[in-house]
Amino acid sequence: MCHPDRRDGPLVLLGTIVKAHGVRGEIKLAPCTDHPERIGRYQQLYLTGKDDQDVRIWTNTRIRSSGHLVIVQLKECTDRNQAEQLVGSQVWVPASELPPAGPDEVYLYSLMGKQAVSITGQSLGIVCELLYSAQNILVLRDGDQEYLVPAVRTFITSVDETKVVFDLPPGLIEMNR
Repeated sequence: MCHPDRRDGPLVLLGTIVKAHGVRGEIKLAPCTDHPERIGRYQQLYLTGKDDQDVRIWTNTRIRSSGHLVIVQLKECTDRNQAEQLVGSQVWVPASELPPAGPDEVYLYSLMGKQAVSITGQSLGIVCELLYSAQNILVLRDGDQEYLVPAVRTFITSVDETKVVFDLPPGLIEMNR
């Protein structure tokens, strides 16, 4: 998911703050990345409030794993009360700071706005949204029709500057109608 337009480029969602941790202002982050250990490489993290409009920059000082969550210490957050006020905030990083995608990898945010087509050439609309959950979902819109497609590499056969080609299981598109 990308945060709305910014003059210095889009922000990419790393996760959501789910709770305070301890008394020194640490937060627990539910990551929405395949590589949560990489969160430690970003010195500055962008946090949005519940209205998703107010973006504030925080300094990341350290991270560590805690099960499926990541514990993050922010320099500006020094006690539990401050940490509790951040619960529900989303944590973002500028797309320009992401490491290059590998040869068979693609950043899901980079699919936004591209034409979606099936391997048979059927137009599926435009990739317009990414929903983060236990299984990330791409939202494709074709006029009034909306298709929800699991964001898995096996369904994406190719990506170029303007188009994403999908090889979807039989019945998946029809199921969305």
